[in-house]
Amino acid sequence: HPSWPSSSGISGQMFFPGRAPCTQAPPLEKCVSIPENLRFDCYPERSTVVTRELCEGRGCCFISTDQPAGSADGVPWCFYPPDFPSYSLGSMNDTEKGMEGFLTRKTPTYYPRDIEKLQLSVELETDTRLHVKITDAVNPRYEVPLDVPQVKKKAENPAYTVEFSKEPFGLIVKRRASRTVLLNTTVAPVFFADQFLQISTALPSTYLYGLGEHRSDFLHSLQWDTLTFWARDVPPTESSNLYGVHPFYLIMEDGGAAHGVFLLNSNAMEVVLQPAPALTWRTIGGVLDFYIFLGPDPNLVVQQYQQVIGFPAMPPFWGLGFHLCRWGYGTSNETWQTVKAMRNFQIPQDAQWNDIDYMDGYRDFTVDSQKFSTLPQMVEDLHRHGQYYVMILDPGISSTCPPGSYWPYDEGVKRGIFIESTRGTPLIGEVWPGLTAYPDFSNPDTHQWWLENLRSLHSVVPFDGLWIDMNEPSNFRDGSSEGCSQGELDNPPYVPAVLGGSLYSKTICPSARQSASTHYNLHNLYGLMEAKATASALTSIRGKRPLVISRSTFPSQGRYSGHWLGDNKSDWKDMAWSIPGLLSFSLFGIPLVGADICGFSGATSEELCTRWMQLGAFYPFSRNHNTQNEKAQDPSAFSPAARTAMKEALEVRYALLPFLYSLFHRAHLQGYTVARPLFFEFPEDVATYSIEKQFLWGRGLLVTPVLEAGADSVIGYFPRGVWYDYYTVRLVALLSQPLPAPAQGTPVNSSGESLKMAAPLDHINLHVREGTILPTQKPGGSTWTSRRNPLRLIAALSRDVNAWGDLYWDDGDSLDSFAKGNYSYLVFNVTQVQRASSHRDEGGRRAAAALLPSVSPQKVLSTAPAQQLGAAIVPGTIVTESGPLPSLRGKAPAQMSPQSKIHPKGDERLKEGTWRLAVGFQAEITSC
Repeated sequence: HPSWPSSSGISGQMFFPGRAPCTQAPPLEKCVSIPENLRFDCYPERSTVVTRELCEGRGCCFISTDQPAGSADGVPWCFYPPDFPSYSLGSMNDTEKGMEGFLTRKTPTYYPRDIEKLQLSVELETDTRLHVKITDAVNPRYEVPLDVPQVKKKAENPAYTVEFSKEPFGLIVKRRASRTVLLNTTVAPVFFADQFLQISTALPSTYLYGLGEHRSDFLHSLQWDTLTFWARDVPPTESSNLYGVHPFYLIMEDGGAAHGVFLLNSNAMEVVLQPAPALTWRTIGGVLDFYIFLGPDPNLVVQQYQQVIGFPAMPPFWGLGFHLCRWGYGTSNETWQTVKAMRNFQIPQDAQWNDIDYMDGYRDFTVDSQKFSTLPQMVEDLHRHGQYYVMILDPGISSTCPPGSYWPYDEGVKRGIFIESTRGTPLIGEVWPGLTAYPDFSNPDTHQWWLENLRSLHSVVPFDGLWIDMNEPSNFRDGSSEGCSQGELDNPPYVPAVLGGSLYSKTICPSARQSASTHYNLHNLYGLMEAKATASALTSIRGKRPLVISRSTFPSQGRYSGHWLGDNKSDWKDMAWSIPGLLSFSLFGIPLVGADICGFSGATSEELCTRWMQLGAFYPFSRNHNTQNEKAQDPSAFSPAARTAMKEALEVRYALLPFLYSLFHRAHLQGYTVARPLFFEFPEDVATYSIEKQFLWGRGLLVTPVLEAGADSVIGYFPRGVWYDYYTVRLVALLSQPLPAPAQGTPVNSSGESLKMAAPLDHINLHVREGTILPTQKPGGSTWTSRRNPLRLIAALSRDVNAWGDLYWDDGDSLDSFAKGNYSYLVFNVTQVQRASSHRDEGGRRAAAALLPSVSPQKVLSTAPAQQLGAAIVPGTIVTESGPLPSLRGKAPAQMSPQSKIHPKGDERLKEGTWRLAVGFQAEITSC
């Protein structure tokens, strides 16, 4: 492989033809006046020990600190003086969308090919979205091929103001109402060279989230932390670039307001966080294309972000069930036996997966006819039991088969759909089947080739979903079988802090040619483009909603796939790390996310796997997966006690699937989060800002898992309000009440405090927030079974006797159900309309007769036949526009009578009306 250049590139001082580096050292008094927290790095190259001579050769300040020179993180020894040359802003002109102007640089920098004239575009796209773009004013540059919304005129009442500094150029964005400064780029010089772009900003607080994909705390540390963005195949490791790239952050400001910033750039980049607080964006290509989202609450920030990148797809209902996989099922019969064992123990399971074991020689679109000869029969059996099958595909296509013996490669060469080297021939790397070529998913012709291959495979094995792995893209070699070029795409003047030190480490050459651009520009988009092609192919083949799970991701990926958090380890630390991971991807607009339950590599233990199955039951995407040559870790492989605990956790998940499915509907329609950090619901409670060991489903279900070995209790934080123990309230209406001291099974009336709770090995703590109504369903062995069971409500009344919830329901699999009107949507809104005299029983509860709440208004918005709703149990008496329906009267909850049933005619549609609820009563709606 090519070696790094010694006299230019990333080592030593840089000299370029026609460019003399700055040689005059700034006066010492200017340097010492800059506080350490506000020192912005002038010599970020990681491979160089920074000396005074090198630093002052760039015209920068040099002051040593406690950290060694060239250390990965810490106060930089070499930093910009206050008057370091930057761009100047000319006049700004008004446009229909906002403003535009030009920036000019008179003094060259120490990077090659400075762009001397830049165009600045400031578009006031909506009242809560500002779009700022800086690009070459003369020559076109690569821009991310992502569809983003276009506006025709500027916003009329923006929640922000924009100010400019002309000399040197700087941009200041403020929140209009509070005057909080959200962005201030005057803190450091702006760079815009051909392969080095840099801009810094002060931050309004230290509460910063996002910027993935990384193994890090959910709340980022601003203690000189560097985050690198370059898709890489590596097990989740701290301080490393990982599988996906998401240059978006969210900040909580003082007072509970939030804003977000998105840099639409797909080149290799890094973000430096420092305790000023401040942030530096540093990328090596493209343009500076920023979106700023004003919120003002964190939920709105994420919704506004997704209005730009696109809302996530609605998953099939079965995709929210439990999935089971491993690398190392040696045969289809071994896989089948696992499915049968799960059924035998009546453990819920919706989908069985296979890893690369099923392939013939690890070649895509093939099946091992010896070891997996019964695979079609196994899939038929799954379908007969209302279950589903998912198989893996890697992008690498074997290039070593004799001509005419492997159609995917032969046809790919014929159609010219592979990524090419600089020589114009398919670039050859190496993955599981040996030497391989890589499909160019930026080429529309590749999508058709991909579809034809998948259709052929589906005719043999009728899979239901696809798992796309190794799509960073991964390469067991560095670059290619022939190495990479000596050019500046493979060896750019500056390389961000990527694992391995080079852009082609364990991937393909950046100089490789693709239809849309070079791989240098498109590398981080590879997983997104493959996911888009795969989702389209699945839709075409099955005619139903696709389920695609991808390892590599980029903004807008949620429109096409979910994500799992990669090749984790079977240890307690990795289980705990999964929560920051899934919360981060909730911010990124990819709600269908989870980690490998029980861990992928290494040997799990029964205790660890039990706790992880309990936690994993509340991942939005729930899959148990492990590696080859380790003992089985599916639930059926453990002792009866562990098996029972795992089964019970999954049954709770299946009971709550109507609630989870409704959350995904809101995510799909409006960009709401599914798994949600606590501060999203309690933005004024600063104590929630650093919580990453608990999370919410939606607004109302709090999950507090055990994350340590040997624990029989767990400490959880409860924001202000009443929190009901889920296990004491299932399938009954909850009553507001004065609360005794917290104990197992009783509600928590919190003023905002941490409490210690019992957590035996067979129990995960779940609490329902006051004011929440959860639609639930009796669990079954699969979603096919559970969807045919009655629906019930959990109404967790607030102290002022209110509760709200909703239910979205369709057939769970059809395309565009909402757009076509083939759904039912119910909104439950409980309010107290009369209060009788009340008393308390010995347990501190008000008597049921003391509360007479009603469902008003109860909106039943349905354009679908009633039978598509299935069965719905609603506590209380139902009153429609045509009058009251049969009800149960005079019975307290402890004396509940059998449910009355209302049978609509086959074509009758549920009408909008008022449903009056008397606490403790039930009525059932079911189709004929």
